[in-house]
Amino acid sequence: MTTPDIAARRALVACAALMVGALTLTACGGDANAENDGKGGDSPKTSAAKIAISAKDGSTGASINATGVKVSDGKLTEVKMTVAGSGQAVPGAISADGHTWKPGQRLERGTKYEINATAKDSEGRTAAANSIFTTVSSANSFIGTYTPDDGATVGVGMPVSFTFDKSITDKKAVQSHITVNTSSGQQVVGHWFGDRRLDFRPQEYWKAGSKVTMNIDLDGVQGAQGVYGVQKKSVSFTVGRSQVSTVDVNTQTMTVVRDGQTIKSVPISAGSPEHTTYNGQMVVSEKFTQTRMNGSTVGFGGEYDIPDVPHAMRLTTSGTFIHGNYWYNKGNPPFGRTGTSHGCVGLADVQGAQGATSAKWFYDNTLIGDVVIVKNSPDTTVAPDNGLNGWNMQWSAWTAGSAV
Repeated sequence: MTTPDIAARRALVACAALMVGALTLTACGGDANAENDGKGGDSPKTSAAKIAISAKDGSTGASINATGVKVSDGKLTEVKMTVAGSGQAVPGAISADGHTWKPGQRLERGTKYEINATAKDSEGRTAAANSIFTTVSSANSFIGTYTPDDGATVGVGMPVSFTFDKSITDKKAVQSHITVNTSSGQQVVGHWFGDRRLDFRPQEYWKAGSKVTMNIDLDGVQGAQGVYGVQKKSVSFTVGRSQVSTVDVNTQTMTVVRDGQTIKSVPISAGSPEHTTYNGQMVVSEKFTQTRMNGSTVGFGGEYDIPDVPHAMRLTTSGTFIHGNYWYNKGNPPFGRTGTSHGCVGLADVQGAQGATSAKWFYDNTLIGDVVIVKNSPDTTVAPDNGLNGWNMQWSAWTAGSAV
């Protein structure tokens, strides 16, 4: 039998339960689409600006060229890029339209970076994004050192030459992402010397006055298993006047022909009978007002070590130069008469690289890429890959060495 007190207590508990349920419903209810008017507790409306950082947060193997920031439905207001850990700033710039940001310098390989970006939409609402990532490592990437440099003016014999820092096994993939074109319309073909060197040239010398452009699109290209390119750029150079100089070892003279006209005949002293000069077409690849020449570096032991050879122009990797000679026998000059060198082509000169000498004249009138042809030497023809001397290869053999 229920007593009045027990009934009252049960009614009170039931009312309390109803009140708790009502409060619970109130707390969980409300409009999920309500906008914040600044007076209530509703969520603010999200900015329409959407920021995209090319290198995803936590990624490794990021490009050192293509890293950047883009925004849609808004404009970037600030982008900060630093080297993670050290905090060193990486300079960059937001585009005039506010839609993109790029670093002002190529990033380093195998380095961790951090990007923090903010943007605003048309209503002034802010969006933010950040990423911490690591660029592709040196072990997993390759770079090609190339010549000539952008903006250079070179002689008609100058090939485009790449030397890669890793062995390339997929030569077709790499070569197909390097294109070389010339304003003269000459066909340009690549040739592989081994697995690290790729040269490009036309069948005949470049046309004087033409402009050559090479587009390097190797970023992300797999050159070998697990090894990817990191370069993406365009390089242009100009071919200057045509100058081809021919050294005749029989007469010990050099005839300099510019744009089809002989402009000078220069007495020279080529290699001695014991140390002959290579025959063939050789391209000037370096110029030094003065340089040291030590016979021990090219297999001649201690036969000579001259610290200040004047007006030196390199013709082969193995050490053939055309250069000034001041140490000759003044009482019996060899120039125009006999060969006395260790394989180089010598011109009369003075110590200190001063004075109006034959060597200085030739040095001042020579461009990187000019051709020096040696003929009538008892030596063999220079190897096509000994220096920039691919002109000594028949065109059929040259094209056979192309991977595309």
